[in-house]
Amino acid sequence: MTRLSVEMLAADTVEPITSAGHAQLGIAVLSGIAVIVLLITQFKLHAFLALTIGSLALGAFAGAPLDKAIASFTTGLGSTVAGVGVLIALGAILGKLLADSGGADQIVDTILAKAGGRSMPWAMVLIASVIGLPLFFEVGVVLLIPVVLMVAKRGNYSLMRIGIPALAGLSVMHGLVPPHPGPLVAIDAVGANLGVTLALGVLVAIPTVVIAGPVFSRFAARWVDVPAPDRMVPQRPSEDLEKRPGFGATLATILLPVVLMLSKALVDIVVDDPANTVQRVFDVAGSPLIALLAAVLVGIFTLGRPAGFSKENISRLVEKGLAPIAGILLIVGAGGGFKQTLIDCGVGQMVLDISKDWSIPALLLAWLIAVAIRLATGSATVATISAAGLVAPLAADMSTTHSALLVLAIGAGSLFFSHVNDAGFWLVKEYFGLSVGQNIKTWSVMETIISVVAGGLVLLLSLIL
Repeated sequence: MTRLSVEMLAADTVEPITSAGHAQLGIAVLSGIAVIVLLITQFKLHAFLALTIGSLALGAFAGAPLDKAIASFTTGLGSTVAGVGVLIALGAILGKLLADSGGADQIVDTILAKAGGRSMPWAMVLIASVIGLPLFFEVGVVLLIPVVLMVAKRGNYSLMRIGIPALAGLSVMHGLVPPHPGPLVAIDAVGANLGVTLALGVLVAIPTVVIAGPVFSRFAARWVDVPAPDRMVPQRPSEDLEKRPGFGATLATILLPVVLMLSKALVDIVVDDPANTVQRVFDVAGSPLIALLAAVLVGIFTLGRPAGFSKENISRLVEKGLAPIAGILLIVGAGGGFKQTLIDCGVGQMVLDISKDWSIPALLLAWLIAVAIRLATGSATVATISAAGLVAPLAADMSTTHSALLVLAIGAGSLFFSHVNDAGFWLVKEYFGLSVGQNIKTWSVMETIISVVAGGLVLLLSLIL
């Protein structure tokens, strides 16, 4: 029995914090989400504060006592941070170590040295996908922008022909593949198996990134034919270093947590005996916490030491890596509080009751809900968290494979049509020197392609697996 199944059984014996009917609960959900959207878009309030206020508003609209709504929110916040907070922190440390040691630059330069001409967009996809595994999207963009501009200028390529594949690689990793915060939160909310989700996420990501990257970049380059902007290119981290890690050691460090988590999933399927010693060893080694912790510790020696970092340098690097994720942790935690408030108000049961009368598949419903919240808030993370809270009860009777696909459906929907209320939209626009219209024709369309293709692949896999 899955953890979520146990929670659902327990929920059957506990009265929800409100006795509101479906109509009132439906209005409460829409009102709570509307409050979050309004605070983020119109009042420019930080997503953490918006989610906190929206959760309390949801409880109030649903007729729940304020003290119980507060208790639900804080419980959800605490359990979510406990479940994924350490993983996000370890991912941030690994990403900082990779960037500052010059390991990321080493991978970029090695692949670019072997690529040229028509293969360059494919090389950019490969670079972005590998670099994007341990890095947050915004960090990946900042890291790869100098490379994109340099390659476009030196090779006389259209900026879109090189830039779109790089952005597609980063975006797909961000939305579909753990240990990124969005997929991790959805896995925790739905009770999905992380290894299976990771394996299926990679399976969906490969064709998605090919279509949204190198293939779409051909059209994007025709629609918006712009050269790399003539302005100062940001300095690459390794330019101040006398030496940097080797390509093989860097690649092995990045892929270590992925290999460990996938190995655990494979052993669980093949052995399927919790008492078996081999399975117990892989269950420990392949757990997200141990896998990422191992990568960080290995990275200190394979990335930090070759770059000439002293113990003090590494300590400062870890501290700097943790500082920027405070906001992300708070948003993720508040999203977990919002999810718990939804569940405790009985919204999950309402979704179950209503969806029984619909012919729409659960995976498509999850994708549509994530799309709606993404369009409204502009945040992929907020869309993922909120959608996961709404559809989590649908996973109670799902197989391990289908609960993982539910997570991927949510992740795919959360990437749909980035526009002016998304910080990533403006980040890409300013770095590439595009107008709003040009950015919509390229970046926004690319995000939509990723969402639709990935969503379609998830539905196709659900029919096969």
